[in-house]
Amino acid sequence: MTHDTIVLGAGMVGTSVAFHLACRGRSVALVDRQAPGQATSFGNAGIIQREAVQPHPFPRDVATLLRVLPNRRIDIRYRPKGMAESAGPLWQYWRHSAPERYAAIVAEYATLIRHCTQEHQVMIDAAQAESLVSKAGWLEGFRSQPILDEVLANARTLEQRFGVTHDLLDHRALKAAEPDLSDELIGAIQWTNAWTVNDPGALVQAYARAFVEQGGIFERMEVQRLDPTTHGWRLNTDSGALEAQDIVVAAGPWSLQWLTPLGYRLPMFPKRGYHMHYSLADDACLNHWLMDFESGYLLAPMRSGIRLTTGAELTTLDGPSRGGQLAAAERVARQLLPLSERLDDEPWQGNRPCMPDMKPVIGPAPGHDGLWFAFGHGHQGFTLGPVTGRILGEMMTGEPPLVDVTPFRPERFTVS
Repeated sequence: MTHDTIVLGAGMVGTSVAFHLACRGRSVALVDRQAPGQATSFGNAGIIQREAVQPHPFPRDVATLLRVLPNRRIDIRYRPKGMAESAGPLWQYWRHSAPERYAAIVAEYATLIRHCTQEHQVMIDAAQAESLVSKAGWLEGFRSQPILDEVLANARTLEQRFGVTHDLLDHRALKAAEPDLSDELIGAIQWTNAWTVNDPGALVQAYARAFVEQGGIFERMEVQRLDPTTHGWRLNTDSGALEAQDIVVAAGPWSLQWLTPLGYRLPMFPKRGYHMHYSLADDACLNHWLMDFESGYLLAPMRSGIRLTTGAELTTLDGPSRGGQLAAAERVARQLLPLSERLDDEPWQGNRPCMPDMKPVIGPAPGHDGLWFAFGHGHQGFTLGPVTGRILGEMMTGEPPLVDVTPFRPERFTVS
């Protein structure tokens, strides 16, 4: 079957790209081996992070590196094989995290983040998915006054520069907002123009239904090979071949699987995260998404229970699951909130597709006509999917893009 465009990958980013292309009258097939929103987009913290204008840099101070070295932290762990396989990209990541370069990256990255809620709203309206979304913001809780003061000063700078809004909750205000928390936290910052989603996978599925209502087609099939043809592209699958003039690779951490055979060597590396759902004891409740800032885990009141998410694990894409990071987070979280039994048979795990300069790859491939990239969003694929979808839709149909796309183009790397 022939289409105008094939979008490979039905996570938040790929689904959003497909939606925006279908809205522009293109014949689009969205292809994935799973139903929409069932991989990395399913397992995230469920926050549309309007405040996240500063991507996560590689730590450069000796004190932080020494704390990470024993490999027992909740926020970051590493596996030697993962460090070895990603040594080149991680070295570049460290270099891009130098203060002067990082400041320039923040300014570029913020051009995407500042549009995230408005672009989600377009798709929320189309999908009639308002019931999945809360616009009450989320909380970062603190155990130390000096650290709270430091983050608060940064929050005030972000408000002046990028329109990020926040409220300060002292201990009394935090207890009023979350009466079932213990007294471990001295206060919190509430990021007030971020939104939260009580079922991230369901939101992607709702967006996929809106895409189908615009005339798009979802194909669930196992992709085997991607080949250029004289007139475009052929996607070979276990169910036959699909052809299109254009193809968008939006397969998150699996994108290089299809691009490496075409000669592309992009320095992407995975950061793994884990989650588990819990019930609460003693009729307790959690009203807001809450991050324990110094410890590095997050608690989220999802439809499926209280979701505890870990920080990042530097490992290989197919490396074995390790339970230590989640177990460590659970021990600390139980001191903060009366978590009861685990509700999932096994911990969920997923991989974030990260680039060493902390920015996604958005735009046309430099070596092939009709091949487009939309991946590498790191921690913010769920937040930035609709923005990316609009931008790529505009680029592919000849419209002026919403933002300057130069910082995100593939050719900033030596890609082939």
